[in-house]
Amino acid sequence: MFERLSKRIVCPAPPRTSVVVEQRTATLAGLPIPYTLKRSSKRRSIALRIDDSGLTVSMPLRAPEHWLNEVLQDRARWVIEKLNGWQARKQDAVIWADGEFIPYLGEQLTLRVTQGLQNIPAYQHENELLILVRKDISEAGIERGVIAWYKQQAIALFTSRVAHYADLLGVTPSEIKLTTAKKQWGSCSTRGIVRLNLQLIKLPLRLIDYVVVHELAHLREMNHSPAFWRVVESACPNYAKLRRELKSIGL
Repeated sequence: MFERLSKRIVCPAPPRTSVVVEQRTATLAGLPIPYTLKRSSKRRSIALRIDDSGLTVSMPLRAPEHWLNEVLQDRARWVIEKLNGWQARKQDAVIWADGEFIPYLGEQLTLRVTQGLQNIPAYQHENELLILVRKDISEAGIERGVIAWYKQQAIALFTSRVAHYADLLGVTPSEIKLTTAKKQWGSCSTRGIVRLNLQLIKLPLRLIDYVVVHELAHLREMNHSPAFWRVVESACPNYAKLRRELKSIGL
């Protein structure tokens, strides 16, 4: 009689993902910057992310501290610019109600909302924007009225600035269009179509002019070569400063 033996085969469990999260502060470009550090056994590189929660750094679980510090210092300027951009967007958040403020050409206009029997186009009076809306007033209705006014102002102003700088640069754009792109202040096609972001109408005129000059310069140099930047400088001598300012705002 033979004894039957059974063997139990044990498969190794898959490794668990280890994640360690902690709050830290680093000195970047002379400024104390708080950030969230996430260490993960799945990561093989260091990644930086900036959103409305601030700076988050993700890195391998057992990566050395000096590697983290090197990356943070190398990206310090980028971090500061992006954080400033997020802060600017937070400050620019609009509440669509009477007495609130909206940005316009680098300044603030006070919203004045009046109820009426019908909607009429918004109009500016000194430092106020007046809107007459129907009795079924809502934030969405006020917002639509303001955006329609923004578009009207943007078309008139952008057309004027394009004409001014096109003459200085000796170029002839074929068309000017408004855009609501999420990542571009402007663009210029090989067909001469200049697109300018509606959000520019909220910024100071000097930044609008820089974007206009930048896009028109592409009608002479369809690239970002040294020759291109010389064209930009011919109409906008302080373009480098304005470019940095625009980047710090973000879109």
